[in-house]
Amino acid sequence: MSILKHPLLFVGSKGEKTLYTLFDSGANLSCIHPDQIKDLETPVHLGRVRKLATANEGHFIEVKYVVRLDFYINDVLLSDEFLVVPALSEEAIIGAATLQKWRIKLDFEHDQVIVDPSRSCLSFGQAASGGFSAKLQLI
Repeated sequence: MSILKHPLLFVGSKGEKTLYTLFDSGANLSCIHPDQIKDLETPVHLGRVRKLATANEGHFIEVKYVVRLDFYINDVLLSDEFLVVPALSEEAIIGAATLQKWRIKLDFEHDQVIVDPSRSCLSFGQAASGGFSAKLQLI
């Protein structure tokens, strides 16, 4: 199994911090260790507790909080939601949903994470009523 782990700059409303981040296409969602969010962002309580399955059969971890954070890959600003997972083995994990959302490619042969800078644009289409259309660039 190939592993990609890179230092990424994470930015929240309280500050910024570089975290060694595992890119894991086997993890559905992105996660962060509770110790890493203190100086980044205030966690938001989930409406209902989530139970995440672990590699140990029948073992679950309860997740009660989530944070929204910006992060940079190769100087490209991206943003997503991270579950705050107690006892997480990594500082942060970028999961499949984030990889797909931003069309991030993993090059295991060259130990690279590839993101197209044009993917950091958020586009809003025209409403059926003829409302506005806008394209925003995350910078």
